[in-house]
Amino acid sequence: MSIDVAVRAEAELGEGPTWDHGSGTLLWVDVLRSEVHRYSPSRDEDAVLDVPQHVGAAKPRTRGGLVLNLRDGIALVDPDGTKTWLVYWARDGYRGNDAAVDPAGRLWAGTMRYDEDPGGWLVRVEPSGDAKVVVDNVRVSNGIGWSPDATAMYYVDSATRRIDVLDYDRDSGSAVNRRTVVEVDRGLPDGLCVDASGAIWVALWGGSAVRRYTPDGRLDTEIELPVGQPTACAFGGPDLTDLYVTTARSGLSGEALTELAGSVLVIGGAGEGQMSHSFAG
Repeated sequence: MSIDVAVRAEAELGEGPTWDHGSGTLLWVDVLRSEVHRYSPSRDEDAVLDVPQHVGAAKPRTRGGLVLNLRDGIALVDPDGTKTWLVYWARDGYRGNDAAVDPAGRLWAGTMRYDEDPGGWLVRVEPSGDAKVVVDNVRVSNGIGWSPDATAMYYVDSATRRIDVLDYDRDSGSAVNRRTVVEVDRGLPDGLCVDASGAIWVALWGGSAVRRYTPDGRLDTEIELPVGQPTACAFGGPDLTDLYVTTARSGLSGEALTELAGSVLVIGGAGEGQMSHSFAG
């Protein structure tokens, strides 16, 4: 496996890589600069959409455009650029963070307090805009992913230093019986993805690595990275064998602020990913 630079950038808080199959591009965000990026490997171009608020995640929609997890709620961006609120929950001191789309096309969006005290939540958002809090009193809501058979949902609240699993039902969207599958002993678990075999890949904030865990929580692979703060990972490319990793430079200085901090890295031949899902709204 080789580690290369996909996008050389200086993102303050790069996050949320998602492979958009329809366009063959990688969506990612710089949370603190309020930017949504779309990287095209075939053209080696990284286009930037400025949005009016801090943006935790951007995901494709089945009808075109994007769904955004913003500071004050969930917004839709139509193909013509029109922006509308789907769910609005503005609260002082809070913002949206990581998000993911489940196998049925629902959006699962996390929030957090800017001071990282408890009080955030994980909410399931239907295409209609109906929203239900599934996990509350969260500190730093992060990685979300589903097993290939859509019976398990993985979830990270980074402050707990755990990857948890919940029993998931695709038809109803229920996620219950939360329990720990991995205790992380290096850095903090951040964004994650689940590969085609059901293994969990997680970026280790402050740990300079990504790890692969088997579904029963056994550490299987560890890949050292030339950055201190990898934030999230996702499989992409034509065969879904390239693992893209977003990174951050926020809070770093001196020797810790390495040359590639804030860039998007790509690890070729890391494994085989699952196709991501598009929001049905």
